[in-house]
Amino acid sequence: MGNDDHRRRKTPCGFCMAVFKWIPVLFITAVIAWSYYAYVVELCIRNSENRIGMIFMLLFYHLFLTLFMWSYWRTIMTSVGRIPDQWRIPDEEVSRLFRADSPDTQKRILNNFARDLPVTNRTMNGSVRFCEKCKIIKPDRAHHCSVCSCCVLKMDHHCPWVNNCVNFYNYKYFVLFLGYALVYCLYVAFTSLHDFVEFWKYDNNGYSAQGQLNASGMGRFHILFLFFIAIMFAISLVSLFGYHIYLVLVNRTTLESFRAPIFRVGGPDKNGYNLGRYANFCEVFGDDWQYWFLPVFSSRGDGYSYPTSSDQSRVSTSSPTQRYDAMGDTTTSRLDGNPTDKLIGASPLDTTNHHHNQSPHQVRSTSVLPTQLLQIQPPSTCRDELNERQQKLANGQSLDCSTPAAMSSPDERGVNGAAVYIEMIGDHPLTSADPAKGFPRPPNGDLPV
Repeated sequence: MGNDDHRRRKTPCGFCMAVFKWIPVLFITAVIAWSYYAYVVELCIRNSENRIGMIFMLLFYHLFLTLFMWSYWRTIMTSVGRIPDQWRIPDEEVSRLFRADSPDTQKRILNNFARDLPVTNRTMNGSVRFCEKCKIIKPDRAHHCSVCSCCVLKMDHHCPWVNNCVNFYNYKYFVLFLGYALVYCLYVAFTSLHDFVEFWKYDNNGYSAQGQLNASGMGRFHILFLFFIAIMFAISLVSLFGYHIYLVLVNRTTLESFRAPIFRVGGPDKNGYNLGRYANFCEVFGDDWQYWFLPVFSSRGDGYSYPTSSDQSRVSTSSPTQRYDAMGDTTTSRLDGNPTDKLIGASPLDTTNHHHNQSPHQVRSTSVLPTQLLQIQPPSTCRDELNERQQKLANGQSLDCSTPAAMSSPDERGVNGAAVYIEMIGDHPLTSADPAKGFPRPPNGDLPV
């Protein structure tokens, strides 16, 4: 029921239209009233011989009928509400908006007015959604209903069978109405199935078998049509109820299933409000399970702002530092890189057990820093021998490879007594006059300094 109904009813035409819109509701009410008479009076009271069975049939019938009618009338009588004044654009701003010479100017005016409003939906050109009839900024998931003549929060559709818009305030009632109507029809159909079958039993003379159906005259036809109408409504309600259960589980309205909402970030997305099935269900039916199946308002939120799937992903996804800390302490971080990305390392050389699988171009010492390796001088015991060899090479004389000074000695130790070896980096050919020819190579091919 729209906010401007009272203005339309002031005219004779508006009054006639208001009465005309209640015809579907009156029709449903009349069908329910007739089914009550056919079931209670004709089927249970006049045709039932088992009093205990009749009592249980009437007990469950009235339970389902109460829930059905309660949900139905809550759906009808719940107002669509009224958009607060802070969403309404002042008349002078509306005049500026309509006088704007370009869409970009209108877009700036609307965006400037809505900068403090919780709106994430946009139009195709990226502008804030604006209702020209109501002169308001449309809240997210709100649409203007031409029948109700107002903007409706989380509008699903306008249903003539309830003479109201299915919206944020009565969507739970509408889904319960469909569910309890389906249960009511199925219950009536199943409990009247036996009498419906007995109606078609005839004796040899073409008359109904004696004692098979106690109802006579019009009572039998009431039971017959009761079964037919219950089955017919149940078939139509199965598809409608199943479709709205699907919409609840994916957090989508009927309008959004045909036209995806457009978000400020991300563009059109039908699953923009999908938070997961359980969270979507709780958004409509509430967090307290005691009120899930009762037509009382328990939906989440205020109808103006809704959590989106992107908001949920940002909350559930922690920062990279938090995700790394959750893994526990590790010896190597991805930020440190692989060992092959580091500078040339150093480790002490084991002079008794040489490893042949050492990587090339690597200094092996932990006793000195790599920058200190080039500053290590030869020991004094072999310095003179080295000078003598250089003089022989300068005079063109050959070298004696068995010179003891070429062998490593305990004095050829680096700092802390660790022997230091370095692999020459680069492709430099060795000639016969190379001093390295006079040095015996260790098994792993490293040259002593």
